[in-house]
Amino acid sequence: MITTVSPVQAETVNRPRGVERVVQGQATSDGAGVKLTRVLTRDLQRRLDPFLMLDNFGTDNPDDYIGGFPDHPHRGFETVTYMIDGRMRHRDSAGNEGLLQNGGVQWMTAGRGLVHSELPEQEAGRMEGFQLWLNLPAKDKMTAPGYRDIQSDDIPELQLDNGVVARLIAGSSHGQAGAMQRDVTEPVYIDVHFNGAGEFTQALPPALNAFIYVYRGQVQVGGQPVGLHRMAVLDNDPDSDGVVIRSDDSARVLLIAGRPLNEPIAQHGPFVMNTQQELFQAVADYQAGKFA
Repeated sequence: MITTVSPVQAETVNRPRGVERVVQGQATSDGAGVKLTRVLTRDLQRRLDPFLMLDNFGTDNPDDYIGGFPDHPHRGFETVTYMIDGRMRHRDSAGNEGLLQNGGVQWMTAGRGLVHSELPEQEAGRMEGFQLWLNLPAKDKMTAPGYRDIQSDDIPELQLDNGVVARLIAGSSHGQAGAMQRDVTEPVYIDVHFNGAGEFTQALPPALNAFIYVYRGQVQVGGQPVGLHRMAVLDNDPDSDGVVIRSDDSARVLLIAGRPLNEPIAQHGPFVMNTQQELFQAVADYQAGKFA
């Protein structure tokens, strides 16, 4: 049974953000040849700090996902994997294991280092979802690794009077806390479902960087259309107090926001630190088998 929240407090936005730019993702592959669209690319990391990457994978062809993501390392950030369709098994070097399936989220803190795998538990059918990389502040990059499976039923779901449904993966909305909270980056991660014409309003502090990604239909923000499989980077007007997303028909969109760290970003593949020396150390530690 999905956690449905009622009653819902009104969310008031008087000075909504507009769209700074609309971005089309880049087709690529990762893992053992899994085909995906990289929506948030490295050139946007400073602009959308604390977020480092957003991938969207979605296909009905098993050849595009059957190899999955075999053992690979991470250090210095968190991965948030949100599954829309399909089943993937997570295992890591800290002894964690979990099954990620429809509507569920896997929130993994790599911290000082993990080796993990994400492998399909299906040989046919559709697999679709998202992986978001959330940076860790310098003081937490070498924290102990952590892992949490959040089943679909444990994600609070708002049923708004206008027919809009909002799944609260992180942060808060309309007076309700989401499934996860973080005290430094303060991420907001909401999956908004329009079942017809409607409007979704979300208060956001102006200091947060924010974007949306449309994965069904199309929507409008500040009168500007945002089409299917497009990311809209929202402007950082210091007088703004939130965002208003409108749709004329059925649509689904991710709304993601977070407080920037404003720290140096040094990245080498799956390692994200603050300096080149820390990257050299990450590679040396991995090669020496020092990850959990």
